[in-house]
Amino acid sequence: QVQLVESGGGLVQAGGSLRLSCTATGIASRINTMGWRRQAPGKHVETVARMSVGGNLYYSDSMKGRVTISRDSAANTVHLQMNNLTPEDTAVYYCTADRFWGSLRKSPDYWGQGTQVTVSS
Repeated sequence: QVQLVESGGGLVQAGGSLRLSCTATGIASRINTMGWRRQAPGKHVETVARMSVGGNLYYSDSMKGRVTISRDSAANTVHLQMNNLTPEDTAVYYCTADRFWGSLRKSPDYWGQGTQVTVSS
């Protein structure tokens, strides 16, 4: 089994930055893709960014240019640097992991517990 532990959420003013981190433990060798999804109040879950061990990258249109995903595969850790945040970025952010680089429509194999990001205006 794989466990994902997130850190780095919190309260920030509009225009500010946050860095989220996530470490996978357990049978982490199963993981190919790690990423982040978010869910704002009253909205569907959205994929923010993801990265495979082979270097495949995805960024959502809503955050492209404002976020950077990075990964330390040896440490089974993924980071999400978020800049120029707006109140619309307020959401619970979930670290996710998959055994494959698959369709965005597929629910990830593993989810973290989520970390709250709140952006004040």
